[in-house]
This record gives sequence, C-alpha cells and structure tokens, in this order.
Amino acid sequence: MPVLEILKYPDRNLKKKSQPVDKIDQKIRQLVQDMAETMYATPGVGLAAPQVGHPFRLIVLDVTPANQPKNLIALINPEIVASEGECTWEEGCLSIPEFTEEVKRKKNVVVRGQNLDGETVEIVGNDLLSIVLQHEIDHLDGILLIDHVSQLKRELYRRKLLKESKEGKDL
Repeated sequence: MPVLEILKYPDRNLKKKSQPVDKIDQKIRQLVQDMAETMYATPGVGLAAPQVGHPFRLIVLDVTPANQPKNLIALINPEIVASEGECTWEEGCLSIPEFTEEVKRKKNVVVRGQNLDGETVEIVGNDLLSIVLQHEIDHLDGILLIDHVSQLKRELYRRKLLKESKEGKDL
C-alpha cells in the first residue's frame, strides 16, 4: 500500500506550477523517502511532489528493471539544460489511472538539479530515463500526460471517469 496518497486527475492541484525548494531539511528528506516508498509500492518508475500534494520542485525516479538492485534518483529543483533528438514512447501516469498514450519527447536530455546534500548534479538521460525525467519535470510545471493528447481523447477519458464515478455512487 502506498505511503502517500497519489492525487488523481482531474484534481486541480496537479495543474499548479511547483515552487522551488529553498532549503533541504529533514522535512524534504522525509518527503523524498515517503515518495520513494510510494513509487515503489504503486509500482511506478517516477513520482513528482505535486502528485502527492506537495507543491515543491522535487522528483524521484528509478528506471532499473525489477530484477536488478534499486537505483533511486532524487532531484531537487530539476531543470532540463540540454536536449536532442526525438522519440515516441508509450507513457502512463500514476495520477491518470488506466490511461496510456504515445508521446513524442526528446530522446536525450541533460538535467541539472540538487541532490539531498544540496550539491549540484547533472544527469544525462537517454531513452527511458530521458522520458521519465521529462514526464516528471512536466508535473512540476502543471503539465500532465493527458495534456499531450488531443482534445477528443481528453474528453473521452473525462467521460469515462464521470461514468465510473456515477456507477460507483449507484452501488
């Protein structure tokens, strides 16, 4: 069971732009730990602080295959500083259950941020790591996977949610 509740679309908090983390203190370290436990329990490969109700520029991710040792990456105030190439990848999102879509993104990115010790780090992301970095940084800017699809697909998903919520109330 996830440690933290993951906000679900169409929660308005998911559309808000996150604030920079000014100080890396015990609260931020605990949030990173809780987010990591939530991500692994769900299971997912990335999670942004706004998805768990915290409006901070903070992400956690781990793209290692399940049969290999975990390799958690936590980035504070991440920003994409370089990118190149293009690729299309089928993405899902913990905040948008039962919805996947092929999204065109940059194939390679360089992301700069801070680690939990406050040191500036740069991560070179290729393929899946690149996709996850871009996806999670989008969350920090209030951009969701569903924003990358046509208005028709968004509306169909909204109708599905509405139908499911009405059916749940009738039971």
